[in-house]
Amino acid sequence: MWDMCLHHSWLYAKVFLRERAILWFRMNSDIEFMQEALEEARAAAMAGEVPIGAVLVHGGSVVARSGNRTIRDCDPTAHAEIVVLREAARALGNYRLAGTTLYVTIEPCSMCAGAMIQARIERLVYGADDPKGGAVRTCFQLLSDERLNHRVEVTSGVLAEDCAAAIQSFFAGRR
Repeated sequence: MWDMCLHHSWLYAKVFLRERAILWFRMNSDIEFMQEALEEARAAAMAGEVPIGAVLVHGGSVVARSGNRTIRDCDPTAHAEIVVLREAARALGNYRLAGTTLYVTIEPCSMCAGAMIQARIERLVYGADDPKGGAVRTCFQLLSDERLNHRVEVTSGVLAEDCAAAIQSFFAGRR
């Protein structure tokens, strides 16, 4: 009987440690890819665009990356997320981007959240909340709405201070 308890305790410990290792790996990957999205946001700011960056990852590799391009492209839909979804669909040869993770510096707006649903993005990781236009958590909760045919797993707050600082300094410099 005692041997059975030890065996079960060992199995539980092994599963717990494995899950912790996976979580640790995922957190480190999230930070690494969010830093890449921040680089895209900084590049957008240097080009005079609102500094929002996005990176789309599939199988642990970056498939597409971009910053906002609304001014450069004279296109109100050229948000970083939309540009990345378009580029990734072309690169992968499919408008369905199943099994991908999208990293964005700021909480996506309703247009970008809708595009993520249409593209069947599996997971979204974003940095800072957008209290005036966020459609994931703050103003709306589109990606978790049970009335829709697809839901996206969401991780928020990754490098939130750095992401918020990028956009705040940009607008402070414009005032």
